[in-house]
Amino acid sequence: MNRLREVLLTTSRNPTPRMRTFCSDLARVIPSTVHVNRGKMSTDEVAEKALEQDADRVVIIDRWHGGPGKINFFRVGESGLVSIPPVIHIAGIRLHREFGVSKVKPALSLVLSEPNASEAVLRVADALSRFFGIPLRSVREAVRASPTLMCVSRDKFHRIAITFMVEPEHVEIGPRVSVSSVEW
Repeated sequence: MNRLREVLLTTSRNPTPRMRTFCSDLARVIPSTVHVNRGKMSTDEVAEKALEQDADRVVIIDRWHGGPGKINFFRVGESGLVSIPPVIHIAGIRLHREFGVSKVKPALSLVLSEPNASEAVLRVADALSRFFGIPLRSVREAVRASPTLMCVSRDKFHRIAITFMVEPEHVEIGPRVSVSSVEW
């Protein structure tokens, strides 16, 4: 099996400050992730930058109505970026600073926060686990492996939510992504 390398994380062109902060927050909590400001780079130049950073995967946060609108996943192929499902459409985000916590460590486990997770939640969790190389574990196993967890569950509006928690205190540290839809 091939060893997963780095993940390059960037935005679409003309990001807002909130989008840049969101990318920085994600890079802080997802291991082996490097945040790069895109500037005027084309997608081919993003692929070249990924190779320079020893990254074999790329995440691009696209803008929609002035904020983060969707998350696109790619692998770096011989001819540039190759899209990998899913495309996650964002309903809203909450940044790390909005949680009022200070210390953040990378999440080394990915867990399902609800005992009887729906098929949609399971598919998203599995896709994130495979893409980022973060093992999908039970809460008990995950807490033993790492105090910081990436969690996939449903929020109070029954949307899929991707959150980051510190255990055993069970404190959300951010960022949080509320998902409006997922394209497979």
